[in-house]
Parts: sequence; C-alpha cells; structure tokens
Amino acid sequence: MFRKHTCGELRIQDVNKTTTLSGWVQTIRKFGSITFVDLRDRYGITQLLFSENLNEKLEANPLGREFVLQVTGTVNERSNKNENIPTGDIELSVTEFSILNKSITPPFTIQDDTDGGDDLRMKYRFLDLRRNAVKKNLELRYAVGRSTRNYLHEQNFMDIETPFLIKSTPEGARDFVVPSRMNPGQFYALPQSPQTFKQLLMVSGYDRYYQIVKCFRDEDLRADRQPEFTQIDCEMAFVEQEDILNMFESLIKRIFKDVKNIDYTEAVERMTWENAMWTYGNDKPDIRFGMQLCNLKFPSHTFPNQPDISSLINGVDFKVFDEAETVIAIAAPGCSEYTRKQTDELTEWVKRPQIGMKGLVYIKCNADGTFKSSVDKFYAEDKLKAIATATNAKAGDLILILAGAEERTRKATSDLRLHLGQQLGLRKTDEFKLLWVLDFPLFEYAEDDNRWVARHHPFTSPKPSDIDTMINNNPVIENPAEYLKHPYANIKANAYDMVLNGNEIGGGSIRIFQKELQQKMFAALGMDDQEQQHKFGFLLGAFEYGAPPHGGIAFGFDRLCSILGGSESIRDFIAFPKNNSGRDVMIDAPSTIDEIQFDELQIKLDLKA
Repeated sequence: MFRKHTCGELRIQDVNKTTTLSGWVQTIRKFGSITFVDLRDRYGITQLLFSENLNEKLEANPLGREFVLQVTGTVNERSNKNENIPTGDIELSVTEFSILNKSITPPFTIQDDTDGGDDLRMKYRFLDLRRNAVKKNLELRYAVGRSTRNYLHEQNFMDIETPFLIKSTPEGARDFVVPSRMNPGQFYALPQSPQTFKQLLMVSGYDRYYQIVKCFRDEDLRADRQPEFTQIDCEMAFVEQEDILNMFESLIKRIFKDVKNIDYTEAVERMTWENAMWTYGNDKPDIRFGMQLCNLKFPSHTFPNQPDISSLINGVDFKVFDEAETVIAIAAPGCSEYTRKQTDELTEWVKRPQIGMKGLVYIKCNADGTFKSSVDKFYAEDKLKAIATATNAKAGDLILILAGAEERTRKATSDLRLHLGQQLGLRKTDEFKLLWVLDFPLFEYAEDDNRWVARHHPFTSPKPSDIDTMINNNPVIENPAEYLKHPYANIKANAYDMVLNGNEIGGGSIRIFQKELQQKMFAALGMDDQEQQHKFGFLLGAFEYGAPPHGGIAFGFDRLCSILGGSESIRDFIAFPKNNSGRDVMIDAPSTIDEIQFDELQIKLDLKA
C-alpha cells in the first residue's frame, strides 16, 4: 500500500497513529542532523520529521525537490505549529522512507509565488498543474460542473451527446475542418456549437437536453478565447422566453450557492439591447457601478426613441463637437482633484490605437460649486453647469467627454468607463451582479455585401410581433444608402444574453421551428433554395415532421469559472490551454504530419507565400 492517508488529511486527533504517506517533496530544511520535509499531494501538505537515526540513510539517498517519496511514521503534535495549513498542528515522525522516483531540477519553483513566466509554465504545464493556485482553479471548475449537472438533473434535463465530426455550416466563425480518408476530397467540420443537433433533439421529443460540451472556433484569440472551449449547452421544448429566463437564472444562482456560498436572492435586472447601448455603450454592461453615459449628441437613426439634448453643446462654435457625429460624456465620482498629469494620462489612454480617439475634454465640478474645464474658452459656466446636470455629476466629480464617429466613440466611452471603474476600485472580483439583456436586433447590415447577416445565428426567431413583418417583406435592399428604412432593420430577435460583471456568460434564443419562417431567414441571409438544401436540408426536412416550439441557451463554462475565480483569463481554469497563437507549447501542436498521411488523405499541401 503506497499510502494510508493523504497529505491533507491528518489532524491533531490522529496523534500517535502510525500511517504511510506518498507524495512530492515540496521543500527540504536541514537543521544539523535533523531534516524537515514538506510532502505535497493533491490534498495538501504534511510536514515530515527525519530524526538523527535516519541521517545516514538520507546522506546515502539525498532527497531533492519534486522527488516522489513514500514515508511511514508516527503522527506527533508539532511544537511550532503552522496556522496557514490545515495539517499545521501535526507532523509525521518518519521511521522509514523510500524514494519512488527522482526528479531533475524543475525549471521553476512549484509554489504559488512561482518564479516561472507564463510561456515557461505553459511549456511545462504538467508541473504548473502541481501548484496549489492552479489546483484550486481546477477544483472550482469541477465544482461548477458538478453543481450544474445536479441542478439540471433535478429539473429533468437529459445529458445527451452530439457528434464532433459534422458538416460545415455558417455560424459566424471559421470552422476547424477534418479531412476524411474514406471519402477523398471531403471534410468534416468540428462543431462551433451543437446548435442544429439540439434542435433536432427537440423534434425527436427529448424536451429537456443539456451537455457540458467542447466547441471549436478557428478565430483570433485573446484572454477569454480559446480555439477549443466548453459550453453548458441547453435546450427546452414547449417554452417561451420567460420560461428560459427563469430556469437558467436559477441555475446560476444555484452555482453561486454551491461554489461560492453566496445567496443571490435579488431579482436579476433586465435591460433592452437599446438601453444597454444607450446607457453603457455596450451590450454586456457592468452594472456594479454607475458612471452611465450621457449622450449629448448622436445620429437620430441610431437611437430613435431617445431624447436629443444637443442644445447643451451647440451654438458656441466649438468645432470638435460641432463636426462630430456623436458626443458622449461620463462623470467619474470624486475625481475633480485630478492633477494635470492625471488628466493628460487619461487623454493619452483614449488616444491609444486600440481606443482610437483624438482627444478628451474634461470638466471639473469643484467642491465649492464652480466649474473648470479644458474648453473654458468656448463654454461659459452656465453651460458647464447644464452639462453637469445632464450627466448627474455632483460636486467633486470629473466629467469626461469624447467626440467622433458614432460606433467608435460609443465603444471608446464604454472602455473609458470600465477603465476608470477599475482604477477607482469599483469592479471588485468578489462582488457579483447578474443582468439579462433582451430585444436585440435580429439582423445587422453588411455594407460590403449589401445584405443582412444574423446578429446571433440563423436559427433565432424574431419576436412574435415581428414574424409577419419578416414573412411579408422582401429582404432585398434596393438602396444601400437607405437600408435603415427597410422593415428588416427594426425586427427584434427573440433572444437573450446573461451578463455577469460586464461579461457575457450565456446567450440563447427562442428558435425558429416552422419551415417557412426558417427558409425566409435563410433567404434574408442571401442563401438561395439550392444552398439552403445543401447546408440545412436535414433541418428543414425535420421541421416537416411536427417540430415543437423550442428555445435554449449556452453558457461559456470556462468564462463563468474564471469570473467566479476572480481571473480575467479563462486559460487559468483549463487544464491544458493553448497560448495566444493557438499553440499548445507543451506538446508542440499544431505540427506537420508525415507525407504518407497526406498520401492516404489524397491531399497535396501547397503553402502560398
């Protein structure tokens, strides 16, 4: 028997017990003829005491960091207790030991405060996974999965597997493709999601389906993206939007309770897509803090239902505002004492290429009720006061204003708001706020192709009130300059996103389930009858055999874990992640294949310069 207890198991009540432990050598401390060793396994650390009578054997068989060690001994109470670890009241007085395997010197220290850089740790990920910090992340991931499965099982969902080798279909990102040796010249695709299969399961009568499933997208990477990622994928039949929202906000609340011991009892706020864009500048707003956008000027067609207060900035011949398509302000709380250096730093921040603005206007709302701005030459104090009132700025606040093209300015102001929220300590990793964003546009206009594209995916149903508009109108855009006047521009999707702390953690929709409406959607996206049959004939055919109303949602499992764990990167919660180039540097993948494999696949490689 290699062990009777784990290295995290023994306590003060186990004193005088004889046992055997196995694990890895964490640290070695020699004090004359006495040696202390910290032995580590997945469950914790136990201090070992090698007394003088083992000194000769230790000199003949010296220990090193990360050696695999088996020890037998008696549990004693420690004289110098360690309150930082659960086993800190005891130590094991070793009577015999065996080195099960030696280790060369690791390339970095296997500790929480490791000296290994990111690239080095990814190359030796099997060593990085030994660190307690990484282990805790994987334990959290397991806890989220376990909580999810328990909840969905209680709600009568079935876990049903769907295939990984499927047909390439357009879902917004590039497919990973797999050549078929038995079908020369033909390719499978790895699924971007199980979307069509879970809809087919609804047609088949399995009215509550889920998977915690791998998905694949060949797209550019960043901290919260991987080429292969995991979804909590769910679908329900005979439901409306309200049923979905209630079911799955309860799932997330259950995960909060099981994993973080948080009772999230408040109602989950709901917000339309238009209000999210108007108030926060993006469709996944962080509502843990205020600093909402004040739209001083905007194109009327962008938000036709919102008030126009451009009179506050007009009439003073300030060309930066006069010539801008959009002018947006935010009020940073308690920042009126910012120095010139600090406001210059904010100006340089918004001028960075990834933000793309030309500059920044500021107004200081002084504690004595006066105002000081970078545009005093143009705006009298009564005008500055009116702008402060519009932005809900209080004495002591700093108003920051950006101006420029609509889309870029709105995104830049949103980014600036989040940047300031981080600087001011308003985005705490241990505070969680959920939000549903609803009523997205069903379509977006692709200017280069002069056609509609689906904002979510081509299986999303329009709102019930917009179905007739979609069916009874031709999707063709006759005049590209007036695409906003087309009836399709105002169709709302029966879709919903769940947002947590400014991150989209889940998204879904009520699906199209009638063949005629699905064909109309495909036609709107530029597919003729032949293309529809080639790509989705199986789904259209299934809809002729009694497809029920259905809808679902998919949660980003990796992203949810990273937020609950207080990290910005999903890589910290994946056992073997890829780097930002999509490479696994540990196993050196992707890599070339042998010429014989190309021959078997009947593929000739022609790399273009």
